[in-house]
Order: sequence, then C-alpha cells, then structure tokens
Amino acid sequence: MMNIILGMAAVTYLTRALAFAVFNKTGISPAVARWLKHVPTGMLTALIAPALLLPHGTMEVSLENHYLLAGAIAVLAAYRFNNVLWTMGLGLLAMILLRVCFS
Repeated sequence: MMNIILGMAAVTYLTRALAFAVFNKTGISPAVARWLKHVPTGMLTALIAPALLLPHGTMEVSLENHYLLAGAIAVLAAYRFNNVLWTMGLGLLAMILLRVCFS
C-alpha cells in the first residue's frame, strides 16, 4: 500500500515539475492559455453532472430527482450571490428540505 502512495506521489510531482520546467523556458502560447482557462469548468462538470443526472445509475430528469433540484437551486444561488458559501449552504439546505419533506 505504501508503494502505491509513494508511486502516485512521484508521478504527480514529476508531471507538475516537468510542465513547470518546460513552460518556464518556452512560455505558454495564447491559444493554450485560453484553453487552460476552461479546464476547471470541464473537470467540475464531469464530476458533478453524473451525480445530478444519474443518482441511481439511470438517467433521471424529473421532479423526483432531489439531487437535480438541489443542484439547480445551487446554480441559481451561485449566479445570484457569486459566493461559494452561499451556494453550498443553499444547495445543502435545499437537499435537506427536499429529503425531509418529500421522502
């Protein structure tokens, strides 16, 4: 188990160190910089969308999908308040209320 952890740590460090070394000397082209701006959004979408749309392993786009409803409320809160704490708090509150009131 310790070998796996050390191996993953080494791979993580080496990929970051090599990228830093290459881009430190050559710089990043404007096209790559524009592309890199969208990576966090894409990663978060890839992580969150399946949890919201496939809560039980099958596509569920309905009012009975509490995950999707709470996610929609969190998106509205993020748009309205532009604050991570409000977004997480209102999304969590929505999920709790949906679970308590409709389950």
